[in-house]
Amino acid sequence: MQELPSIEPSLRVPALVKDSNPSGTMFGGWLMGQVDIAGSIPALVRAKGPVVTVSMHEMNFYAPLFPGDLVSLYAKVIASGKTSIRVHIDCWVQRYAGNMECFKAAQAVIVYVAIDKRGMKRDLPEAD
Repeated sequence: MQELPSIEPSLRVPALVKDSNPSGTMFGGWLMGQVDIAGSIPALVRAKGPVVTVSMHEMNFYAPLFPGDLVSLYAKVIASGKTSIRVHIDCWVQRYAGNMECFKAAQAVIVYVAIDKRGMKRDLPEAD
């Protein structure tokens, strides 16, 4: 059986029935939203201020999610430029259906841009 990564997740959220589709699985858009939130956290820390999503370079789904699944999202900055930050996000699922299953269900790469108070892009501060 696989195990969750040993690092702290950026976000952990239960999949709820209200976000499922008529076939009983979770809407892909629901998971994309959770992935975007999780990715924005390390981007915000790196930018030392607000960021906005610019593009989702990659979003791969490996397995369907169901209501009741516990979704853990692990995000890390993989590159940064003058104003932009590229973040890789892994989505892991714990499913308690009889016996506990744990597996990687999706992954994504998202680009964020640091913005100022007016919503205009701004240069990133020096990395720590």
